[in-house]
Amino acid sequence: MDAIAEGWHDFFLGQLGASAALAGLLFVAISINLERILAAPGLPDRAMLAILLLLGGLVISALMLIPRQPPAVLGVEALVIGAVVLAAGTMIEFVLARAPRHQSTLVFAANAVLFAGSALPYIIGGVLLVFGDPTGLYWVAGAVVFSVIKAVADAWVLLVEIHR
Repeated sequence: MDAIAEGWHDFFLGQLGASAALAGLLFVAISINLERILAAPGLPDRAMLAILLLLGGLVISALMLIPRQPPAVLGVEALVIGAVVLAAGTMIEFVLARAPRHQSTLVFAANAVLFAGSALPYIIGGVLLVFGDPTGLYWVAGAVVFSVIKAVADAWVLLVEIHR
């Protein structure tokens, strides 16, 4: 079964382009505000998390476009990307949790929940695909979409909110 040929090609191609463009814009936003970002507690880590999420979406979208991969291979790819994003992002979240608060507990919790919503669906989708369930692609797609949402929210803070 070529799951990507069955309607997913355009989605992942679009997400690949969107993730690459957003990552580029994020690097510009960081470079424009580098001094302020470095001076604010937690913002360098938040910037890294946004880059990580966009990179995860970019890489998984590229991998999903490789033709004629069996679902199990797609699943392993999603599991690996999900594990890397989850592990690295969790380490960043722990650093942020230990740092002096630059934001309310509610904002910190919302960021952590959005991060988990971005990373965990990769793993769920990967497991489903490894066991031959094509609905795993919906979970992977959800992870990519949530990653973009979370990264754009972080980019907004790095570009606009930092000036308030």
